[in-house]
Amino acid sequence: MEVLYGLHPVEEAIRSGSRSLDHVLVARDRRDERLERVITQCRLANVRVSTESREQLTRMAKTDMHQGVLAVVRERRLLGIEDLLAIKKPVEADGTAAGHRFFLALDGVEDPHNLGALLRTADAVGVDGVVLPERRSAPLNATVAKTSAGASEHVRIAKVTNLVRSLEQMKQQNIWVLGLDERGTPDYMDFDFRTDCVLVLGREGAGLHDLVKKTCDHLLRIPMAGAVSSLNVSVAGAVVMYEAMRQRRSLPDPKPQSTKSKVRKGLGS
Repeated sequence: MEVLYGLHPVEEAIRSGSRSLDHVLVARDRRDERLERVITQCRLANVRVSTESREQLTRMAKTDMHQGVLAVVRERRLLGIEDLLAIKKPVEADGTAAGHRFFLALDGVEDPHNLGALLRTADAVGVDGVVLPERRSAPLNATVAKTSAGASEHVRIAKVTNLVRSLEQMKQQNIWVLGLDERGTPDYMDFDFRTDCVLVLGREGAGLHDLVKKTCDHLLRIPMAGAVSSLNVSVAGAVVMYEAMRQRRSLPDPKPQSTKSKVRKGLGS
């Protein structure tokens, strides 16, 4: 069993139905509209609710940031890379896809606060799925759920044993692999995101592993005008994900290339 704490994470866990809730605990000394809404959601979902002291909730959550509510949940069932690749966009009347798939892959993000922030942004921009390595990755724990404001309960997440192999599988399905690197080119604003693609973000401080970097079709950079050379990974990821969403919403799809034109080649092709 695992615990989730905080109003947003518990609400979203109930609403998403992504995992089974054993029971919910609420603090005896808190009674307000927001907490009553959670209790009502539990009753509608047939989830048992009981009261506990605030001190007991703090001991179970291992923090006093639980906001007076804690859920005991069963372990989340994660997806495989094949599950993400099976995702199909709606089809228009002429048989063409109504949109392009957009994924996020994280290469060694070990800070749960960064992971939570990235999952929150991924949900906000409509990312189709997130790929996490089994090793060198922050666990999907209560801190991640709290930082993501419950968005982690809605995002499709695949855990993979070998990130490079998974990226190669994505390339075989004509998904462009785009790494973010401070020494890359072009700038992220100059890249056309109106295609099936996966954005790959690296470790805090160290960036992408060499093998992952070599697997990328393109390495994009965020231009920096100040004294520091890079942004925090969760901020950098948000910047690029929102640019991708902006392009996909506001710009028309590019005209199909002539069959005589050369196929684009990237770093990992």
